[in-house]
Amino acid sequence: MREAMKSYQFREYGGPLEPAERPTPEPTGTELLVRVHACGLCHSDLHLWQGYFEMGGGRKLDVRAVRELPFTLGHEIVGEVAAAGPDADGVAVGERGVVFPWIGCGGCGFCDADREHLCHRPRALGTHLDGGFADHVIVPHPRYLFDFGDVPPALAGTYACSGLTAYSALRKAERWLEDQLVIIGAGGVGFAGIQLAKALFDAELIVVEVDDAKLDAARRAGAAHVVDAREDDAPRQLKKLTNGGCAAVVDFAGSSASTALGFRTVAKSGGLVVVGLLGGSLSVPLPLLVLKDLAVQGSDLGSLKEMAELMELVRAGCVDPIPYATRPMDEAEASLRDLEAGRVVGRVVLTV
Repeated sequence: MREAMKSYQFREYGGPLEPAERPTPEPTGTELLVRVHACGLCHSDLHLWQGYFEMGGGRKLDVRAVRELPFTLGHEIVGEVAAAGPDADGVAVGERGVVFPWIGCGGCGFCDADREHLCHRPRALGTHLDGGFADHVIVPHPRYLFDFGDVPPALAGTYACSGLTAYSALRKAERWLEDQLVIIGAGGVGFAGIQLAKALFDAELIVVEVDDAKLDAARRAGAAHVVDAREDDAPRQLKKLTNGGCAAVVDFAGSSASTALGFRTVAKSGGLVVVGLLGGSLSVPLPLLVLKDLAVQGSDLGSLKEMAELMELVRAGCVDPIPYATRPMDEAEASLRDLEAGRVVGRVVLTV
């Protein structure tokens, strides 16, 4: 009999994350039981804990109905295989890996087209099913476990969300990319975007932020220019730096203000990719959308194929690390509150 599984769960939305014990599950079929080494803390964990996303105009998107309480957050999971079901081929106990958490139903058009991260009946770890704020987690199949080479485990887990989300967004923006790329927001996902853009593109990076520490971090990471969005002339600065507009703009903040600034920055026949989930709404002058031939696209997470491409880059040493700090798992709730207050640069990673 295995020792009891320990986790940190909330029993009511916005309530405390409390330690809990329950029997450690036994993997069946193709399942893996993964012993968690570390789990990154994501801004979407904050929204899921609160139970809603801000939609602007006082409206909220209620997401409380898609999971049972008590619930265990955490989707940036890295660990090692502790046990495997009888049909889990090609994996050995003790094998380490990053877990792809964006698991679908396996039987819909999205899943059949390698887009299970967009499935309407998701079984995503840490958002729909219990995740990595625990010492063990069940993973449905070995295909969701990715080798991370020589990368430190605490950093490796961040590629399951912040890295993958940034990678997918940048690949979408690539269709408009010329010689410059504007990145708005240098939080966990935005900073991953900075590092990945350096690995993927030969383009001048312009980073926009509202936090001094993040602006400094972006500058140190190699951004050619940084713009403080709090300054009244920020739109004018961006127009000057981009000679009137940038063909490719990626908004990793996703607030009303950041997306409006991004829309003003996009050059004629360019594109704005919106990734962040800070919330709000965007009022777009429709004639400008048409007359400037602009595209506005959302980008949510990334596919299993994109995860494989990303991890190949990571293992090859092509991606510089994002700033991250490790904390023990019992500081999960305090870390969420730090994230809510804007006191986190890069990623906080919880370790077991």
